[in-house]
Amino acid sequence: MASFRFEASDDSGRIEKGLLEADSASAARAALRARGLVPLEVSSLAQKTIQLRRRRFSEAELAMATRELASLLAAGLPVAQALGATVEQAESRAVREVFAAVRSDVFAGHRLAEALAQFPREFPEVYRASVAAGEDSGELAGVMERLALHLEERQALHAKVLGAFLYPAVVTLVAFSIVIFLMTYVVPQVVEVFRSNRQALPWMTRALLALTWVLREGGIWIALGLVGAGFAFRAWLRRPGRRLVWDRWVLGLPLAGRIIRGVNTARFASTLAILTSAGVPLLRALEAARATLANAVLANAVSEVIAAVREGQPLAPALGRSKVFPPMLVHLAASGEATGELAPMLERAATSLGRDAERRALALSTLLEPLLILFMGAVVLAIVLAVLMPIIEINQLVR
Repeated sequence: MASFRFEASDDSGRIEKGLLEADSASAARAALRARGLVPLEVSSLAQKTIQLRRRRFSEAELAMATRELASLLAAGLPVAQALGATVEQAESRAVREVFAAVRSDVFAGHRLAEALAQFPREFPEVYRASVAAGEDSGELAGVMERLALHLEERQALHAKVLGAFLYPAVVTLVAFSIVIFLMTYVVPQVVEVFRSNRQALPWMTRALLALTWVLREGGIWIALGLVGAGFAFRAWLRRPGRRLVWDRWVLGLPLAGRIIRGVNTARFASTLAILTSAGVPLLRALEAARATLANAVLANAVSEVIAAVREGQPLAPALGRSKVFPPMLVHLAASGEATGELAPMLERAATSLGRDAERRALALSTLLEPLLILFMGAVVLAIVLAVLMPIIEINQLVR
């Protein structure tokens, strides 16, 4: 059976859309007529592969669908039936259509990993490699369970680190919006009263008025300039070697660099752990784990590790030779290789590194909050003084 997307009309003219399982397009139209619907459009999902690839669903949606699929497989359902239940329970249209297309390929006789490979953007390499290893070993349900846990933990770490900086970011945005509003609308009207009296304004007030004039007259050009600078910076990063220079500088930052290093290495160790526990060869696991790294310096270091392991060197010495991975990861990898428990040790390293990154993110956020308050307080104080100084001078003249 194959999956078809349909659009049909009922007797009242109401349009109904959805997915339908049938042996062919004519069988799908017959099934719609049997339900009292007039088929308007029936198309196979296999014909929509290009459109489906443009609608990449989020990591949270993938984690939820994987968790449902793992639970159904653990309950003993066949793969095709478990995929069908996942399609029915999915809330996102993209998730429904992608998993329905995967189910159609499974019905056609393809392995699950082969069906997932039709959608490389939706299912990353680590996902497909784990599924393939689970099918080879006959432990697909257990592998899907570990995959779901891996995706959930990765999403939780990302949310915690992002949430630590959310409050300072919101405070900064609101404070700057208020300051810009004061400088562009309130301050000029207040100071204009003193200008109309031809009073000589203090230097601080004149400087504030000049700044407000720049914001009011050239604000749109400043915004366009910032956007253009952002695009130019992205184009600069795409040049060979430039991204490496930038990422090396980022890793050298006092606090943020440690957080970025911790998040990336935790993701790398967790991916490597789930792949090795599923039975994926170490070289292939390293190549898949390298794809999860967002930092070019760390990715290049993994490339060197892959070359060293291919030559027969153990994993831990290769990681330590790069000098960019935390010592905890190197030591636990060495312990895992010595005891034959590499996957559990890598998972322990990922957990420890993730907690450390979370702790550092919270510490940096706690440090930023009072600094932002002091900075914005100083800015507001400067605006207030610029407005009050002409009033103070008038009072002195009157006396």
